[in-house]
Amino acid sequence: MNNSNFASEVTKKGFINHIGGIDFKKVSENTFEFNVTVKNYNLNSGGISHGGYIAAILDNGMGSAAYHVIDGKRCVTIALDIKFISASKEGDVLIGKVKISKKTNSLVFVVLNYLKKQI
Repeated sequence: MNNSNFASEVTKKGFINHIGGIDFKKVSENTFEFNVTVKNYNLNSGGISHGGYIAAILDNGMGSAAYHVIDGKRCVTIALDIKFISASKEGDVLIGKVKISKKTNSLVFVVLNYLKKQI
């Protein structure tokens, strides 16, 4: 797999493209980082990021990391646990730091510490 095309292969196609996409990069062998800028169309009626939007970018960022460590094989999410601790609003840059904690023949375990950075 060509690493330079990796981000565009999995983070700019399909559903994620309709909600703004994510920028993704490899930091080390088992760590990755992604970021998004919250747009107006990502907000709920209360003016903060919609929970479904947050879930989608988390799933895409962690799935992109899993996809990378299994050499581009297709993979699906079997469990996703999210704790919403604070809100984000339009213009906020959200940064996800992903770590592959374990890889077996059939599963990849991914941990994410999700951070918010305001512009």
